[in-house]
Amino acid sequence: MSIHLTRRTALALVLATTLAPLGARAENWPARPIRWVVAYPAGGGSDFLARQLAPQLGRQLGQSLVIDNRPGAAGIVGTDNAAKSPPDGYTILTGDNGAMVFHEAMYRKIPYAPADLTPVGFMARFPLIVAVNPAAGFTDAKQWLDAIKKNPGRFSYASPGVGSPHHLAMELLKRRTQSFVVHVPYRGTAMAVQDVIAGQVPMMVLDTAAGLPQIRSGKVKALAVMSRKRIAALPDVPTLDELGIEDFEVTAWQGLFVPRGTPAEIVARLSAEMNKAITAPDVKAKLEDFGLEVLPGDGPALAAFIQQETGFWHALIKERKLSAEQ
Repeated sequence: MSIHLTRRTALALVLATTLAPLGARAENWPARPIRWVVAYPAGGGSDFLARQLAPQLGRQLGQSLVIDNRPGAAGIVGTDNAAKSPPDGYTILTGDNGAMVFHEAMYRKIPYAPADLTPVGFMARFPLIVAVNPAAGFTDAKQWLDAIKKNPGRFSYASPGVGSPHHLAMELLKRRTQSFVVHVPYRGTAMAVQDVIAGQVPMMVLDTAAGLPQIRSGKVKALAVMSRKRIAALPDVPTLDELGIEDFEVTAWQGLFVPRGTPAEIVARLSAEMNKAITAPDVKAKLEDFGLEVLPGDGPALAAFIQQETGFWHALIKERKLSAEQ
């Protein structure tokens, strides 16, 4: 009897020692600066989003947020770093289509599982645009679509890389239109768009962050947007739906995540504060001017969306035999 009581007492002490600090951390969080992992280089769209939000979110939380750029392997390096960080609320991550949906199907093995990260909520998304070199001979969206459908293999398109939303958006378009356009993948958007401007490749899928400056300067021509509705930044550019490809929508979305096991109280507060920060008028205006669509939302909504996206895109990747390891 005494041995049983001693064991039970010991177990209670262990649980108290383990759980009490966790509750205290959640109650007093944040008590020090928070590290914000961005799995892409400084200067890109993901980095811009985090750096615009960090000051506002920091003011609301009463602590600074330090951006930690950890690029490599199409976002895998930084995502894995965040997934393996302590679940104490002091590491947050910008996650996207690639990290949370595509990579698991595009690679034989990745060092983390999407389930290793808890969704906090949506932040924003970049609409995607079909853009062409102005001298490529495409007069408008309808003529372009007719040309690629009638001339399989004649045209090529650039993308920022295999497994990017831009690449998979075009693969979906090819499937829906029963067309064939040769994929020319690059290591990032900058090199791809420069070759389209130079006429080395006639077309590409561009996100608004990288594309709007080139479109506004006339260096590339926007033919269609891959959103369900026309976008405010390009009100005269038709949707693919308007061209007869119904319910077509692919975007490069961005959400906020924390390591699995982060206290629910911290996740809930972080979600509420992020939604407040991203809809602050000055922040929202800067993001929209950059080409982002602000997309507030909570963790459960993002989790449900990821589940839906995973089923759809994994089936497409398998059907079209796509791989990032060819």
